[in-house]
Amino acid sequence: MKAISLFSGGLDSILAIKLIQEQGIEVEGMYVDLGFEANKEKINYLKEMANKLGIKLHIVDKKEEYIKKILFNPVYGYGKNMNPCIDCHAFMIRSAKELMEKIGASFIISGEVVGQRPMSQRLPALNSVNKLSNADGLILRPLSAKLLPPTIPEIKGWVDRSKLLDISGRDRKRQLELAKKYNLENYESPSGGCLLTDINFAKRLKDYANTLELTPKEIDILKVGRHINYNGYKIIISRNKDENPILKEYNGDKFLKMFTKGFPGPVGLIQANSPQEVKKKAADFMISYTKYDKGDIIIGNEIYEGKKIEKNQIKPYII
Repeated sequence: MKAISLFSGGLDSILAIKLIQEQGIEVEGMYVDLGFEANKEKINYLKEMANKLGIKLHIVDKKEEYIKKILFNPVYGYGKNMNPCIDCHAFMIRSAKELMEKIGASFIISGEVVGQRPMSQRLPALNSVNKLSNADGLILRPLSAKLLPPTIPEIKGWVDRSKLLDISGRDRKRQLELAKKYNLENYESPSGGCLLTDINFAKRLKDYANTLELTPKEIDILKVGRHINYNGYKIIISRNKDENPILKEYNGDKFLKMFTKGFPGPVGLIQANSPQEVKKKAADFMISYTKYDKGDIIIGNEIYEGKKIEKNQIKPYII
């Protein structure tokens, strides 16, 4: 018997796996990569944790499908920002169901806890997730199973329901006790992982989507830099040397790259169809974030002379 587990790397998903492994069931983990993870080292962390748990890990890239089908048109709407949590969970379960059939697993497990998250883990929300995912009966939530209707694996006797739990609410005392029991440590914090819940990132994303079509290639550049909206055109300028490679490595077709010529400075991107007057202003913006009063800026295959302007004149355009 084999199960596929939605694996975020957080304590709840780890405990869900341990509970099912204790019943002699093989578990394989699945991480659905949507592109909006805040932790830059997420994949390395997941691989390390999967190795500790003794499970095979599947990293499934679903960025393009998620953007096209879910992000901008969720059935159940958004949370406080751009987070379509119910639709997102259902999308992950549908993805797990696809993989379940490919690897010969019989059901899906998740670390969701009843009442832990206000939007996506209330009982009505979990029912909505089940319905929208088209996997009702196949998704088992071991940490809260006794509070939920029996699932197919429980009804058929694949899993002993009496050995599952009845955890609910936001108090994590029982999870922490279980972590001690299993000698678990260095697991990821339960909050702050999804950038779609971040008010500043959500603001950038909304502004971007009002002008340009988002593709997976633009996700990373939305995470960094100073974002400037000048006359309806997008300009992004790095804030530090750590952000320079991210903008430099952009390989989409919606932006041109901007570099200082012959002197140190930031790296920038400018909307590819920007008119000349916007490119000239972008050159001024670039110079303004160097220690020089003027200099040449390479934009695409053209060179523009930029002149420093006061930062308070740029601030109104920053998103």
